[in-house]
Amino acid sequence: MISKPALLLLLASVAIAPQAATAAFAGDCDCASSNAADTPSAADKAFEKLSNDEYEWRKTQLPIGEDSPNGNQFLLPDVSRAAQAKRLQYWEDTADTLTHLDTERLSPANLVNLEVYKAQIDTLIAAQKFRDYEKPLNSDSSFWGDLVGYARESIRTEEEAERYIAMLNGIPAHFADQIANMRIGLERGFTPPKITLVGRDSAVRSVVEAKSPTDVAYYAPFKELPSSIPADRAKALQAEAEAAIRDKVLPAYRTLLAFLNDEYFPGARDGLAAYGLPDGKAYYRSKIREFVTLDLTPEAIHQTGLDEIARLRQRMDAVMKEVKFEGDLPAFLTFLRTDPQFYAKTPQELLNRAAWIAKTFDAKADDYFGRMPRRRFAIKPVPDDIAPFYTGGRGGPGIYLVNTYNLPARPLYSLVALTLHESAPGHAMQMPLAGENTTLPAFRRDTYISAYGEGWALYSEALGEEMGMYETPWDIFGMLSYQAWRASRLVVDTGVHAFGWSREQAQQYLRDNTALAEHEIVTEVDRYIAWPGQALSYYLGELHIIAARKRAEEALGPKFDLRAFHDAVLELGSVPLPVIDQRIDRLIREGGKGPYSEAVAP
Repeated sequence: MISKPALLLLLASVAIAPQAATAAFAGDCDCASSNAADTPSAADKAFEKLSNDEYEWRKTQLPIGEDSPNGNQFLLPDVSRAAQAKRLQYWEDTADTLTHLDTERLSPANLVNLEVYKAQIDTLIAAQKFRDYEKPLNSDSSFWGDLVGYARESIRTEEEAERYIAMLNGIPAHFADQIANMRIGLERGFTPPKITLVGRDSAVRSVVEAKSPTDVAYYAPFKELPSSIPADRAKALQAEAEAAIRDKVLPAYRTLLAFLNDEYFPGARDGLAAYGLPDGKAYYRSKIREFVTLDLTPEAIHQTGLDEIARLRQRMDAVMKEVKFEGDLPAFLTFLRTDPQFYAKTPQELLNRAAWIAKTFDAKADDYFGRMPRRRFAIKPVPDDIAPFYTGGRGGPGIYLVNTYNLPARPLYSLVALTLHESAPGHAMQMPLAGENTTLPAFRRDTYISAYGEGWALYSEALGEEMGMYETPWDIFGMLSYQAWRASRLVVDTGVHAFGWSREQAQQYLRDNTALAEHEIVTEVDRYIAWPGQALSYYLGELHIIAARKRAEEALGPKFDLRAFHDAVLELGSVPLPVIDQRIDRLIREGGKGPYSEAVAP
């Protein structure tokens, strides 16, 4: 999944004055008990106003992104230097206000909300201090790639069409600010490594080389406007969109393409390690805290990865014996990467198989989950313009994208694990469940924390074995390979960014320990190199959920109910990993009862 956490996306100006809330946080409580039932304290009210007002404003400033909140269609954020400085000041003021909070006056629910909210603010502050906005791209995502995602949305009203056209007309100024920021990043050596940027101008070039404005992806929503818009007005809107693309978008893209090819790509840094960036050691540790939500050292993470790879290799050896393969693991991996029986012949065959797997889960879901989301998801191919550099699949609310580019790199034996991760019970289930949980504040429903979201999705892959989703030894090996792939990330990410590994060394580690195809090995390693720390979130998040489950099983004994455990974890929204521990402590105290079902008799 995912990608670019919503918490790092860009904001513009101050909506409320955090300083003004300090007195309310520190003031006397006029209630008989600070946690009186159904009676919010003054501290509760002040915290809720501060967090809700800030988040509602923050939400209006977010550009499109995989993990962005809903309801922000056709938005171009202010990314200028002045806006960045205002953001930093605002969040620092907010953090200062939070320090005056008397936590004894908060309700139990708001104590948890405070922990989640403070982690978000701390992450936003760190991103501003390290000036992440000067590097608005990595090997498989970019500000222009996110922006063109609007073209895949439908226009439902005349007002939406007008806002979309206004967005198109605003692209030149937005791109100019992004380029100005990137130039400063370039001057101080704060760029992705040069090797990870090869060919990453393809999406820009495809816009520049379009035969006409109506062939540009941005025009797609205007090809079929809703019948509720009068025909003459629809025709006028289409003409306005075409003119905006011709007169604004295309010149902006030409300028961007020239900047990338003449300045940015040639001047990008040659080194790979995050430690080689300005204040690199502190920067990498900040990324570990952001993506893992724990303060772990690179050394500890690296060793965890080595230990887990050794454990998974034992299971892989067992599968090799089961299928009676004669040879060692490298020979077996070569066999899996090259035998035609393991690969779809057509893109539609791959999509059909993914759909079959998703429906197979539907038949088992009731035995493992007490509550399912109302929102369904579509299964679609990854768009052609980004597919060559994209991962094998991504999922989220309403969508499971399957990469049908380069079919010999998309093994069927891994498709069960991929589908469980990206669709249900992974991202396309977890994220809608969070969004539909109206008992949570919006800043917990909408935002995405990688350690939780990716940890849950990877746990979903492993859960598939319990659910009987893996029907053949090949499927089991595909799951184990995917587990080893994520465990390898702990070794590779820290190896590259803290211990001086080369790109070739990182690629070889994946070749030796996973069944990934060569194309995916190259694209994945470039992703880790260009996006320090994010790859650590998956396996460390999964290990945390597994440990929490084991603790609940041991404490509850026969009262442990797996549905109740899953519902308890999923009702949280997206939270730092320690919050999962707090919720499972409560599950244990309550005798194993889940939030949505009578799992255990009183």
